[in-house]
Amino acid sequence: MNSEKRTNTFKRIMAMRGVGQVVTVLIGLIILCMVFSIINPMFRSGKNASNLLRQIVPTLLVGIGQSFVLITGNVDLSIGSVVGMSCMISATMMTKGMSPLIAVLFTLACCLVIGFINGQLVSRFKLPPFIATLGTMTIARGIAQISNNNYNTDSIGINGAVFRDLFYYGKFLGLFTPIWIAAIIWALFYIVLSKTQTGRHVYAIGSNVEAARLSGVNVINTTTIVYLISSFCAAVTGFVTCATSGMGTMDAGNMYEMFAVAASVIGGVSPLGGQGILPGTIVGASIWGVLQNGLQFAGAPVALRNIVIGVIVVVSVLLDVVIRQGNLKWVKRRDLKENNTA
Repeated sequence: MNSEKRTNTFKRIMAMRGVGQVVTVLIGLIILCMVFSIINPMFRSGKNASNLLRQIVPTLLVGIGQSFVLITGNVDLSIGSVVGMSCMISATMMTKGMSPLIAVLFTLACCLVIGFINGQLVSRFKLPPFIATLGTMTIARGIAQISNNNYNTDSIGINGAVFRDLFYYGKFLGLFTPIWIAAIIWALFYIVLSKTQTGRHVYAIGSNVEAARLSGVNVINTTTIVYLISSFCAAVTGFVTCATSGMGTMDAGNMYEMFAVAASVIGGVSPLGGQGILPGTIVGASIWGVLQNGLQFAGAPVALRNIVIGVIVVVSVLLDVVIRQGNLKWVKRRDLKENNTA
C-alpha cells in the first residue's frame, strides 16, 4: 500500500507543469559534469566550482526574467541592451563621483522604464513582442552608448569599491555575494510565479490569452509586470557585469537575450507559452555555464562552444513542439473515443 502511494505521489509530481523536462535536463547536467571531470580533473576543483557558480549568475538572472516573459507566450529581445544600459549608466555616474547607492537606484529606475514601455506596447497597443522589444533593444543600446558620449567609462575606482564587493568580489558564508543576490531574486520570483495570483495569471495568459481575459485576468497589468520583472533582472545583471570589469563598456550584454532564451528553454520553459517552472531555469543556466566552462577546460575553440550550445537550444525547442503536438493528438483521440462511447 505504501509503495503504491509513493508511486502515485511520484507520478503526480512528474505530471506537474514542466517537472518532467526539468528532471531530464538535471540528469543531463549531472552527466555533463561527470564527463568534463573525467576529461580534466581541474573542472571539479573547489576553486573552479566557486568561480563556475559566479559565472552562472548573469545567465540565471536574465533567464529568470525571460522565463516570465516566455511563459506568457511573449519574448523580450531588449534584455541584452538593458544589461548594457545598466552597466554604462551606473558606471558613468560612479566615475562622476556619484554615490553607488544613488547610481544603482537611478539606473534601476531607467531600466524599469524600458520594461514598462515593453509591457504597454505588447499588451495595450497589441504590437508583436518581437517588433516591440526589437525597437526598445535598439533604444536601450543607444542610451548605453550616449551615457558616456560614445566612450567606455574609466575605472569606477575607489568610489565603486563597495559596489564591486557587493556585485562580484565579496563573500558571505563562503560563497560570492552575487550568488546570494541571484538566489534571493530567484526565491522571490519563484514565490511570485508559483504561489501568487499574479503567477496563476501569467500561466493563464500563456495558455490562452483570450480565455484568460474572459476569466477576468487583467492582461495589460500582468503582461506589464512580467516585462518589468525582465528589466529588473537585466538591470541587476548589468550591475554584476559592471562590477566584474570595474568599468562601463558599451557592448556589455551583447547576446544576453540569447543566453536568457537558452537558459529558459533548456530548463523546460516553453517558448509557446503556458509552461515552465523557475527551478528549470537554474538547471538551464547551469548547463549553459557548465558547457562554456567545461569545453574551455577541454580546449574546445569558442566557435565549437557556440555551435554545441546553439544545437542544444534548437533541439530543446524542437522537443517541446513535438511533445506538445503529441499531447494535443492524444487529447483529441481521447475526446473522440469518449464521444463515440457516449
